[in-house]
Amino acid sequence: MANPATAQNMPPTPPQIAALPLLELREDFVRTRLCVPAYRDSAMGWMRRATGRAWLQRGGWTTHGVLPDVPRAVLACYPHTSNWDFAGLTFLMHALDVNPVWVGKDTLFRPPFGALTRALGGIAVHRGANANQSQMVADAMLAMDQCLLAIAPEGTRHLTQRWKTGFYHIAIAANVPIVLGFLDYARRQVGFGPVLELSGDIGADFARIAPFYEGVIGKFPKQQGPITLRAD
Repeated sequence: MANPATAQNMPPTPPQIAALPLLELREDFVRTRLCVPAYRDSAMGWMRRATGRAWLQRGGWTTHGVLPDVPRAVLACYPHTSNWDFAGLTFLMHALDVNPVWVGKDTLFRPPFGALTRALGGIAVHRGANANQSQMVADAMLAMDQCLLAIAPEGTRHLTQRWKTGFYHIAIAANVPIVLGFLDYARRQVGFGPVLELSGDIGADFARIAPFYEGVIGKFPKQQGPITLRAD
């Protein structure tokens, strides 16, 4: 739990985050279709859950939202201003028997480390001029029984003026929802926001995404840009 003295200095929680229920990380949590069944009663699963809970608790993080009840989804991770951002969301997923999945360039999947990067949840993408990267990733997602694909729409931990749209196009290609994941360093809050079924109208869908992140603060706020779309 957060240190009481530190908690007194935290800014008020944005109303849309405050409206989320607390997500209790217990051994007897209610599992959903996103959870990997093999982890439930295995030593590996117990170790993952215990490690995830310990990391979050030692860091003073509170967990919020509801574990999505879908087999596959794209997790929009915002804000992304530090290499530690994915660690927080990854440990949350470990505590809930969810396998984090991520995308990397194909060179990361060549010997001698290719087997390791795949075991860690990586999906390779080829960056050739004619490659349909969104469809490649969508096909890889659909081949998995459970998949929560974590993507930072900003595409960089440095200041950028626009979000990239790849996360949206992957979700459309795979016909899966987008889950609004967040990591607020100012208030030590991490969790899952709404699960959005997409209409195919990126402007209309983004109008539902952007307001959820208003007031959420990254580790390095000066590297946090506006929540606007970039035309890809």
